Amino acid sequence: METAIVNTKTKWGIDKTMRKKILFIVISSLFLSSILFAQTVWTADKNHCQLHFSARHFGIAHIAGVFHKFEVSMKCEKEDFSDAQIEMIADIKSVDTQVEIRDNDLRSPNWFDAEKFPALVFKSTSFTKGKNNKYKLKGNITIHGVSKPIEFDVTFNGRAVTMTKKQTSGFTVTGKLNRSDFSLGKDPIPTGVSNEVEVWANVEIGKN
Repeated sequence: METAIVNTKTKWGIDKTMRKKILFIVISSLFLSSILFAQTVWTADKNHCQLHFSARHFGIAHIAGVFHKFEVSMKCEKEDFSDAQIEMIADIKSVDTQVEIRDNDLRSPNWFDAEKFPALVFKSTSFTKGKNNKYKLKGNITIHGVSKPIEFDVTFNGRAVTMTKKQTSGFTVTGKLNRSDFSLGKDPIPTGVSNEVEVWANVEIGKN
């Protein structure tokens, strides 16, 4: 009696067992790749972050303010953060210069127009490591509906496990912008407010 021969090959000439092996290898490779190349996400510790700005008043004093509400996130793979992608969003209505009349004016159409443009947004394009824990942060900042390139100096202050129980890194960010580039407010002569505005931030950002 002849033994029946069962053809397990597919139309491509690969039997079912081999197909399963190939499928397993492909899925495993994709899974390993997602682990190896997954970016670590960092988010700001809101209780230990500050976002400041300062402008000269009639050239004789610096008047400073803060944004109380803002979010910072960072994605990176490298330990030295040199491939970091950074985003920051500040709530314009949270501006505070400790003078209520001035703060209301800043929120009004005279300046930020918070109802029409509620957020200040920064998105990085590069984060380049220099010497002695120094970095250059480049990106685009959007204020008053206008986007412009900007560059900041960044100092990496170190790592610690803080009260959040997360590995946390600290940074100090400093830079300058020209408010007239963003059609923000009136000319300096009638207002006494300089076009040049200094901005700086202290940020503690934890690994998720």
